[in-house]
Amino acid sequence: MNTKSEINADKHEVVHFNFNENMTYPDFKNTNKSDAVSKWLVNWLEEGLQNGNIKPNSLLPSKAEMAYTLGVSIGTIQNAIRYVEDLGYLESKQCIGTIVKGKGNSQNVRKLTSKREMAFEMIKKHIVESKYKIGSILPSIRTFAKLTNVSLNTIRLALNTIATSGIAEYTDKHELMLKSLDFTYDEKSQKTLVLKIKEDLKNYIKEELETGDKIAPHEELAEKFHVSIKTIHDAIKSLCDDGILISRRGKYGTSVVRKPSNADIIVKPEMSIFASAEQTAFYFYEKTQNKIKQMIINDYEIGSKLPSIKEMSEILDVSPNIVRKALNNLANDGCLKFSRGRYGGTFVVDIPETDEVPYKWLAINTDNITN
Repeated sequence: MNTKSEINADKHEVVHFNFNENMTYPDFKNTNKSDAVSKWLVNWLEEGLQNGNIKPNSLLPSKAEMAYTLGVSIGTIQNAIRYVEDLGYLESKQCIGTIVKGKGNSQNVRKLTSKREMAFEMIKKHIVESKYKIGSILPSIRTFAKLTNVSLNTIRLALNTIATSGIAEYTDKHELMLKSLDFTYDEKSQKTLVLKIKEDLKNYIKEELETGDKIAPHEELAEKFHVSIKTIHDAIKSLCDDGILISRRGKYGTSVVRKPSNADIIVKPEMSIFASAEQTAFYFYEKTQNKIKQMIINDYEIGSKLPSIKEMSEILDVSPNIVRKALNNLANDGCLKFSRGRYGGTFVVDIPETDEVPYKWLAINTDNITN
């Protein structure tokens, strides 16, 4: 099976199929809905793949259609699909939909090292270390989120895994009750996908690049390592923090500062005269912010309403997102106030001061400039 061609298929190339009238439905009795839909979806896919009714590279019905057919929310369908994706049956593709891959797909399933798996191990560790007894009610989703510093949705998915694995079960009150202590936890597996991709990028730099070389574009690396562009972005940012890479805006791109095998960080002056991307990005916000300040000083009074973000973006010739962030900065400084509703908008509550350094951003790192 040529998995690469399937996974990269265009929307018009994949086979669409719908639920049939004779199918069985999830059993929601005494169980969490996401858990029930996850189990049902796995069984439905396994049976369909085995009898040939479902073919690899088929496109699942839309989440909205599945939610309507099963009588659950789209959020419940989304959680179930994420869980089944982690098992390797499905893969969601942007602008295409959710594609059936088939169990045991030959492509490396990177999502098996997802945040959900990390949270799953953290919850098991908490159960063991807290010495819960069988029959005990486990903490709520919010409590686990605070204990593990993980998002509510990720904890929700991890708790569904706790239930499907037989460690706990849902009560009539939709609480999780500990059912078994016959499990272990693996602290070594508590490693996010970003960290694993970071290690892969280190190996890529060691084997294929030299100091001063530019790395491939994010899109190309995402395809190479079978992950999202966001995952690549986060991994590269971490490598920049470690002094292995340096990101610069525009045509300069992201370059290798040192090889990962080198113990000491050695930054050549010609590689470090530019500020970081994070620093230079602030230039656009502060430049716009200062223009808005001057606009308020010249044309507005306390209590006046500013033009809309769209109008200001046209006046200042910048994107609405830059205007929005500049306005947020001014609001945080106490100069503006946002109001919702029919008569809402952005109002001046204090006239800003202008006796400050025009721009805080650094274009050049002066420490590396010599006469």
